[in-house]
This record gives sequence, C-alpha cells and structure tokens, in this order.
Amino acid sequence: MNRWTPGIVPGRLSSDELAAKFSDLHPPLDDHEAFVAAGRCYFCHDAPCTAACPTEIDIPMFIREIFSGRPEAAARTIFAQNVMGGMCARVCPTETLCEEACVRQEAEGKPVEIGRLQRYATDRLMGRGAHPFTRAEPTGRKVAVVGSGPAGLACAHRLAMAGHDVVIFEAREKPGGLNEYGIAAYKTTDGFAQAEVDWLVGIGGIEIRTGTALGRDITLDELLDMFDAVFLGMGLAGVNALGIPGEDLAGVEPAIDFIARIRQAKDLAEVPVGRNVVVIGGGMTAIDAAVQAKLLGAEHSTIVYRRGPGRMGASEYERELAAARGVTIVTNARPVRILGQDAVEEVEFEYTVETGDGRLEGTGETFRLPADQLFKAIGQKLEGVPGGIELENGKIRVDAAGRTTRERVWAGGDCVAPGEDLTVSATAQGRDAAASIHSFLMGEG
Repeated sequence: MNRWTPGIVPGRLSSDELAAKFSDLHPPLDDHEAFVAAGRCYFCHDAPCTAACPTEIDIPMFIREIFSGRPEAAARTIFAQNVMGGMCARVCPTETLCEEACVRQEAEGKPVEIGRLQRYATDRLMGRGAHPFTRAEPTGRKVAVVGSGPAGLACAHRLAMAGHDVVIFEAREKPGGLNEYGIAAYKTTDGFAQAEVDWLVGIGGIEIRTGTALGRDITLDELLDMFDAVFLGMGLAGVNALGIPGEDLAGVEPAIDFIARIRQAKDLAEVPVGRNVVVIGGGMTAIDAAVQAKLLGAEHSTIVYRRGPGRMGASEYERELAAARGVTIVTNARPVRILGQDAVEEVEFEYTVETGDGRLEGTGETFRLPADQLFKAIGQKLEGVPGGIELENGKIRVDAAGRTTRERVWAGGDCVAPGEDLTVSATAQGRDAAASIHSFLMGEG
C-alpha cells in the first residue's frame, strides 16, 4: 500500500522559501557579540551551570577564555570533557540544563547564553581543521563500537586517544546516528553532523564501517572473537505502536522517519507533506516533526499529548518555539482510533484526566481532527539485543561504568537504562565507558 495519502505532496513551497524557513535556528555569534555575552558571566567559583552539565564542562573557565580573547583555548576546555561539544551547542536543551542553573537566570530571568558561546568557541577551533588532541602510542588492543551516534563516537574517540584501535559498525549508510538522522534540520545546518564526524576521526585509529548491522551482518560473538572489548551504542531502532484501530492506514508513520527524510533531502521541496498533519506525542521528536511539517507548508500541524503540558518531554522553550511557528498543541487527550478507507482521514481522541496517583483515565468525551498525515512520536524501543545481555525496563542494564552483564561488553546512550534521550547524556556515557574499557584493557580493573 502506498504510504502517502492524496493530500501528501511535495513542493508546497519553493526551494528558496524553504531554505529561508529552515535556516539556522540560532545564528552564530560574531566576535563582538561573543565578547559581550561572555562579559555577563559572573565566573562563579562553585558554578551551578557546570554541575547541571551532564558532561561537566568547566563553563566559567571556557567563558572566561572567550572573554579574554582566546576562543580556541575555550574550545579545548570544552572538548576535554565533551568531544561532541559542537553538536551539543546546537541541540542541547540548555534552557533546562546549564542555562536554567545560571545565576543570571536566577537573578534576572535571563541567563548567560552558554549554548551560543559554546558554539562560538567550538566552531572557531573546528574551522581550523586541526584536531586538539594527539593519539597515544598504539597499545595493540582493538575495540569494536556498535553504532556511530553520540555515545559510540565519544567512546571511540577516547579509546583512540588512549592508543587503542577502534572499528565502528554502523547499520545505516552514513555515520552520526541521532545527530545525522533524528534532529530537526534547522537545528544543525550546512552538513554539520558529517563535518563533526570527519573532524572527530581525524585523531586517527578509528575506522567506520557503514551498512553493517549487529544481528543482521555480524553477531556479538563474532565481535568478541575479533576484538578485545565491545561497546554497544546502537540507540533505539524500534518504534512504539499506538495499538489502536487504523494504525496500518496509508499516511501513518513514525515521526522519526519523517525527520530523517527531511535531513537526507537534497532539496526540501521534494519532501512530501500533508495539509492537515497530526503528531501524537509530547517529546522533542514530536516538536521537531510538527514544526518541520509546518515549515514545509502544512496548513495545520497539531501535536496531541495524553497528559498535561507540564508532563511533556519537550521543554517549555521548545513548546513556545512550536507555537511561534504555528503549531497547535492539544494536551490531555489520547488517540482511540484512526479513521479512513485506505488512508487516514481523521483521528479520534478522548479527553483524559490524571488521577492523584498518576494514572491516566479517559473522560468518555471525544473529538476528531482531520488528518491526511499522522506521525507517531510516542517513544522508541530497543530491538535485536544480543544473547547474554540483561535488560532493565526494556533497555540494556549497565553499571555506573557502563559494563553490561556480559563479559567484555559495555554500553551507553539511548539503548541503556534509564537513558535520557539527550545527545549530551549519550556523549557522557560513551566517554565514561571508554575510561572503564581502557582500564580493563590495560589490566587496571
């Protein structure tokens, strides 16, 4: 069955219009703007912003280095803790992490622009092409990394820096994982995800084999036979089902597939979009899908979430961004059925209430929304877990160092429990697992 409905067509807007709409969400700071922004920092000794950063970047230090005219030194301070600092500066929800903890936010309601300052510094150093780290003498040890998303890349970089040889196995045709396929195009423009991968592997000792999936093309046992250790960072490939009638109709698909299609399009005018788009979910994926549908020319783009706005995974900033782009957000409503002959035409929802113990109950009152395109954004799930790997709440169980229940196998990123679905958290987990793997390989633990 054709996945498109008659209302889903490409070219609702011209290529030039789309280029303008999908331009950089936060344009880079120039030298003067960066100096002024850095000057607002109090350079706190006991910095709450650093404590709020999952990778524990010394934020006052790098901002002071920018303020003193040394942006490349600032970038080294950032990369020492977070080698994916360039992407994190673009996509991290800084408004709920470092910037929310900023003393300026507490005092004035306007934090230091930490994310934009981080981008200013990292772009400056990466623009030179030189890698800020040197590789240690080869150890003769080999590590396999499954998945080239933030966790896998961060792990591979740290291991290569320590002198180990790393081979990354990536199921898709391009490396980058979530950064390449799962983030709104207006958040990471000009092919930055691939440029970052190329820059990162410039340290040497890292080989990337694309089109090679664990379970399909190679097994964990084979990897353990060929390598001294294995890191699993394959993310979440499965998509949760709505479990309601009509889910198999044309025009219904995972939101993550729509986002990936936009990211890989050579011309955005070639990406089909409906007139009436409905997105079910409340996280960042739902926001990214709904906003981009509207930017592509959808007349109506509506997010429907089953609980209240305060329970949405997307931050208040992202919700406000969606509203500013013309997206309607409906809360306290859950889908009950999808209506249509061969393709989706309407979606029926039931209003909900949350009980005192957090359970969700339907009120019996329903309403319908017209839809020729429906995106599911209710979370993803782990698929194809190798034997001997114990799970916890449907994800890989690991200890504080990232070790799984199978010997010589570590894991990190979205595939592990509990997982936070954040680039910066995945990067921290990959980095920390690399330290544990290195200790093991060198006979230290």
